[in-house]
Amino acid sequence: MIDDIKADAKERMEKSLEALGHNFNKIRTGRAHPSLLEGLKVQYYGSDTPLNQVANISVEDARTLSLTAWDKSMIPEIEKAIMKSDLGLNPATAGEVIRIPMPMLTEETRKGFIRQARQEAESARVSVRNARRDAMAMLKELVKDKEIGEDDERRGQDEVQKLTDGFVARVEKLLAEKEADLMEI
Repeated sequence: MIDDIKADAKERMEKSLEALGHNFNKIRTGRAHPSLLEGLKVQYYGSDTPLNQVANISVEDARTLSLTAWDKSMIPEIEKAIMKSDLGLNPATAGEVIRIPMPMLTEETRKGFIRQARQEAESARVSVRNARRDAMAMLKELVKDKEIGEDDERRGQDEVQKLTDGFVARVEKLLAEKEADLMEI
């Protein structure tokens, strides 16, 4: 039973870390990366469709993304979706290819992105701690129902705490990497 609780907590903590990774990918660094456009949706025959399902996204050089739409009639829709997004990107169309130059990050923009990254990391930490809290509550419930002894509860709590500490350390490591990436010129 304790192992089940620990496994459930670990799974929830892994999902928190995974979500943090996705959120960090959306924070723009100075370099071009296809994951920047990951969450973008385009109107395709009346329905919202992910951008990567209507166009091929590739990195042209360190500061430029290029998109090639599979359906040429989609080019204006793709441009409109990129401009409407909160990424601050301005696509330039050259025939059938849409180029998206990455603007240089100013010091102020970098600090704003770092602030955003810290907020994302804090919400991941909170999520990890919530998983710990729920696991601890389940252990207390097992003791109350006399399914396990207090020694087993203590051992389970220690294991869950070690698990939590490990995940919080991983969050800190990811945050430090993202901050270093953002401060790189």
